[in-house]
Amino acid sequence: MAEQKRDFYEVLGVSKTATDEELKKAYRKLAKKYHPDMNPGDKEAEAKFKEVNEAYEVLSDKDKRAKYDQFGHAGVDPNFGAGGYGGGGFDMGDIDLGDLFGSFFGGGFGGGGFGGQQRANAPQRGESLRANLTISFEEAAFGCKKEIELSRTEECQDCHGSGCQPGTTAEVCPDCRGAGVVRIQRGGGGFAFTSTAPCQRCRGTGKIIHSPCKSCGGAGVTRKKRRIEVNIPAGINEGQAISVRGQGNAGKNGGPSGDLIVGIRIKPSPIFQRDGSTVLYEQTVSFYQAAMGAELEIPTIDGKVKWNLPAGTQPGTTFRLKGKGIPTLQGRGRGDQYVTVKVKVPVNLNAEQKEALRAFGAAMGEAVGAAEEESGLKGFFDKHIKKK
Repeated sequence: MAEQKRDFYEVLGVSKTATDEELKKAYRKLAKKYHPDMNPGDKEAEAKFKEVNEAYEVLSDKDKRAKYDQFGHAGVDPNFGAGGYGGGGFDMGDIDLGDLFGSFFGGGFGGGGFGGQQRANAPQRGESLRANLTISFEEAAFGCKKEIELSRTEECQDCHGSGCQPGTTAEVCPDCRGAGVVRIQRGGGGFAFTSTAPCQRCRGTGKIIHSPCKSCGGAGVTRKKRRIEVNIPAGINEGQAISVRGQGNAGKNGGPSGDLIVGIRIKPSPIFQRDGSTVLYEQTVSFYQAAMGAELEIPTIDGKVKWNLPAGTQPGTTFRLKGKGIPTLQGRGRGDQYVTVKVKVPVNLNAEQKEALRAFGAAMGEAVGAAEEESGLKGFFDKHIKKK
């Protein structure tokens, strides 16, 4: 009975002031949720699907909506003798669910593509390819050119992508008229709707090739091995990728080729470390150099540079070489190099060296340690002091 029906606005989950766009959005969401193809064998979902369609059929029509707002279900339900559907069942024969669900499934639903979204013979972009490339630390810093060998599909040179033997043409599929999909009427008993499925005659291509090209077998593309030159920009970092336009697989029906995406791997440097555009380096110096200062040659990515180590430099001190780092990827200058000083403690001293070091220790007011006593040098130290 009409009085047992839920309010149509409640069915769609919208207010009575909902705009046409809000009604349409709510309907699409619920129609997708309760569609029989999404809920096979679910009677409750089927009933809700009918309810949603009935509500939208009324509220999407300005005249019917006005009657419904004024008289409720009596204004649109023939059971109340007030006009309305003029039949008693909801007919979806004029609604193409392909257009509805194509927006949700990107042209693919229920194993096939919904028509109305894209014709099978429309230009399609080719698939992009991916490859990895390993370069050296210096090549990453300053940029370089490398070649990558790959296998990709290219437009057949004999048929120019048509798939037909030269001198022949393909026939537009008479069943789907080139769309690649056909409409299928489903349902009955006052509940009918239209969906689409791949055309069986042309296998979804939209065309029938009677004389396939011998070179590509009718595919329109052939596989080739190519060596592609890749320009590596200065400053590129580990894990970044470069896109080489148009070097992927060939497109279909005159569509553009895909891209080649090159992932970058960088070999570690034996002496440098990197942090973005900053280069890190550890310089080992002797105890004497750290104490007295020295002129050193410091390696950089540009080559060795002279650098004055200040006297009294402490272990772990870090100095900056401005502008000696990695060029920035955007080409806006360069980073810096940071040099951390490591002091090498002398080992395996001979007697003369130990005497000199002991004398230095005495001059600094340092006493002989327990470790030196255990090493048997205490007597030598006492002898040295007595001579003084």
